[in-house]
Amino acid sequence: MTEPIRVVLADDQAMVRDGLEAILGVEPDVEVVATAADGAEAVAAVRRTGPDVAVLDVRMPGLDGIGAARAITSHTRTRVLVLTTFDLDVHVFDAVSAGASGFLLKDAPRGRLVEAIRAVHRGDMLVDQVVTRRLVERFARTRTLSDDRLAELTAREREVLVQLARGLSNAEIAAELFVGEATVKTHVTAVLRKLGLRDRVQAVVLAYEVGLATPGD
Repeated sequence: MTEPIRVVLADDQAMVRDGLEAILGVEPDVEVVATAADGAEAVAAVRRTGPDVAVLDVRMPGLDGIGAARAITSHTRTRVLVLTTFDLDVHVFDAVSAGASGFLLKDAPRGRLVEAIRAVHRGDMLVDQVVTRRLVERFARTRTLSDDRLAELTAREREVLVQLARGLSNAEIAAELFVGEATVKTHVTAVLRKLGLRDRVQAVVLAYEVGLATPGD
């Protein structure tokens, strides 16, 4: 059997933490290794346990979820999934700017949390498609940059990056480009490596930043 996805949970409400831990506790491929009541505790727990994914509430006393995400992604390989009761643009924008790999509303179905953790662990896209659209539109409105790193991509890799920006999975990209899924995975890995990006989320943001993709594509 493969090792379970090791998770740290952080929320300032004990009932919410307990509820999240109970949801994840029945999943055979997920293990909660620590919980925290604020951002500082979350950062300390991540450094102590080295989890695969940290699930952080946005609004916590002291160091909030955004600050904790920034500290975690700056100094560890742990991926971050941000939870919030609000789908405000500023939260999405700030979370991804801080290095978060996913953003999920707390009122999502309980099964979505597990799916989100698995997706973030795989390095997949933001989970909630509604806030993803808002995110990329805001990036597209506020920043249009040039990036010399794109010159390192092959023509096929640029095509794959464009499809990533559309929110397509590897299987969907394979169907779109008439290639095998394993080939797409190889191209995605090359894109992330050449552009110095952590995951698909950052690839999507960069595609919009540089104008390779635009809202409505």
